[in-house]
Amino acid sequence: MTTLTPISFTDTDIDQIAGFEGRVAVFVDPEGRLDTGARRVNKLVKGALARLVEGPKFAKSKPGDALVLAYPAGMAAEAVDVVHLPRRADQTAARRAGASLAKTRGTADVLVLAGNAKRVAEVSFGLAMRDYAYQDQKSEPKDREGAVTVMCSKPDEAKAEAAPLMAIAEGAFFTRDLTNAPANVLTTTSFADQLAEMRDLGLDVEVLDEDELAKLGMRTLLCVGQGSDSPSKVVVMQWKGGAKDDAPLALVGKGVVFDTGGISLKPGAGMEDMTMDMGGAGVVAGAMRALALRKAKANVVGLVGLVENMPSGNAVRPGDVIRSMKGDTVEVINTDAEGRLVLCDVMWYAQERFEPAGMIDLATLTGAIIIGLGHENAGVFSNDDTLCKAFLKAAETEGEGAWRMPLGQAYDDLLKSRIADMKNIGGRAAGSVTAAQFLQRFVKDGTPWIHLDIAGVASVKSETALAPAGATGWGVAALNRLVSDMFESD
Repeated sequence: MTTLTPISFTDTDIDQIAGFEGRVAVFVDPEGRLDTGARRVNKLVKGALARLVEGPKFAKSKPGDALVLAYPAGMAAEAVDVVHLPRRADQTAARRAGASLAKTRGTADVLVLAGNAKRVAEVSFGLAMRDYAYQDQKSEPKDREGAVTVMCSKPDEAKAEAAPLMAIAEGAFFTRDLTNAPANVLTTTSFADQLAEMRDLGLDVEVLDEDELAKLGMRTLLCVGQGSDSPSKVVVMQWKGGAKDDAPLALVGKGVVFDTGGISLKPGAGMEDMTMDMGGAGVVAGAMRALALRKAKANVVGLVGLVENMPSGNAVRPGDVIRSMKGDTVEVINTDAEGRLVLCDVMWYAQERFEPAGMIDLATLTGAIIIGLGHENAGVFSNDDTLCKAFLKAAETEGEGAWRMPLGQAYDDLLKSRIADMKNIGGRAAGSVTAAQFLQRFVKDGTPWIHLDIAGVASVKSETALAPAGATGWGVAALNRLVSDMFESD
């Protein structure tokens, strides 16, 4: 797993600044005022810092931006990173500042002169989140060198505030690594093995194989993977940090490790991106890791259905009718609408076994959601206003885009089948909505439920605020926040 950049917190020691050989970072507020550390640096560089701050580049910069004063005379440092940050910066600016430092540092050691700055932990979180590179498949991966030392007035307090944030970052890194991995490396078996290793963090982890899934009646899930040589699996991860009798929150993830579309074969162009079709399961895994690392005082169960959708002589065909674990029959019109067939059985199993207080499923489910929302927001569908509003608030707080989409009977009617209880698609129009309507048929009355279509946000072609191009880890922070806000006991 990709490791986080080591970040430590110490008391301010002005005498260390001149001889530090890495990069030194200082904060300057929008008015150009220098704090104690910045004034010390300015004196060492004979006013070059003040001249930079008084110039047009700083005037045009935004909160969170970093300007570079390279090879400063009078210091051993290779550069001084001048970060535009208000003294009472909000969370977004603080995290953006940290991300800016991650982009400038390369592999150098960094000394951050934070002084009395607010939100030091959030700056550290932004740095940790952005300082990521997936190198597992490189023949000569670059060493992740360098460490970050944050000098501040209250290091113990900053360290305590940063600890749960670093748990989120580690969970997001786990999600990114899983989502970035190629399908010949992240098979259903290796995926399950990596999740089983989280027993070391205190999670109860069970891996259900095909024989067990057949006994349970998970026929729709099994039909998706029957064309592949990779065995289908369901992994159940339980975190029991709350009261013994409290019903858990259930997180359910789609884990299609590669999606060819099956017999309804996808076009060849871009198919290589279908390694990320397990993104929903990756987010569930990352969220469970984060909750375990920070010892969340809540009961949460994460369930992921792991399959590979391949064409073969044994693959499910368009026109086949499959009986779900619930007992409803599904006419498979398009084998490329496979994620909902995986999720519906796992969702039903989650409710039958755990009787959850709420259930959230996550999936890179439809291309239609990208047409509607682009890569800025995940689609949010829900049968419960309270749970939905709480999630939207959590996502907004964490800077993870999410937008509520509609549900309704007219959309549901599009799933009617002549020969079975339902079809697995409703046609081209409102494809993301009819997919959600399909899943809602497997939500029991009284179960608060959210469906998150993360096809547009799980992996992207260009960098985001806190992640380089590729897998983003979207959702780990928002789900952690939701658990904290709504399900965690005092």
